[in-house]
Amino acid sequence: MSLPSHLWSRINAFLLAFIVILGLFIPAFSAFAITPPEIRNQNEQQISQDMHGRDLTGYEFVKSDLRGFDFSEANLNGAVFNISQLDEADLHGADLEDIVAFASTFDRADLRDANLTNALLMQSKFTDSLIDGADFSNAVLDILQKNNLCARAKGANSITGVETSESLGCVS
Repeated sequence: MSLPSHLWSRINAFLLAFIVILGLFIPAFSAFAITPPEIRNQNEQQISQDMHGRDLTGYEFVKSDLRGFDFSEANLNGAVFNISQLDEADLHGADLEDIVAFASTFDRADLRDANLTNALLMQSKFTDSLIDGADFSNAVLDILQKNNLCARAKGANSITGVETSESLGCVS
């Protein structure tokens, strides 16, 4: 027993309409699933030059130009600074524990008395940065950067009490 031709044409029209409608919605759902990290939550992050003393726990600064920003005494625990520029930034006394800063620049940044315990700082640069009293305990640094930091390491962190040279594992 076969179906009449007008019934076949209605079934084919229905299936075609279903496929077209499905095709319209699938790309929209997949667009929401992939968001580049450099634009994720940017509208929610109210960033300004003066971030002194703010709680910025877990913030993501990816490919960010943060040159000259004031992050002094801010809580940046677990923040991400990948491929960011922090040249001449004020991070004096900041809590930078557990941060990830891959391939970032901290040239001439003020890291005095900052806590960088467990920080992941691979391929980051610290040319002429101020590090008196900074705590780098268990931080991961490139050997060249570590040696350069050891050459000017002095003081102890006012919160952790750890000597900067000791936290870097500098050889006397």
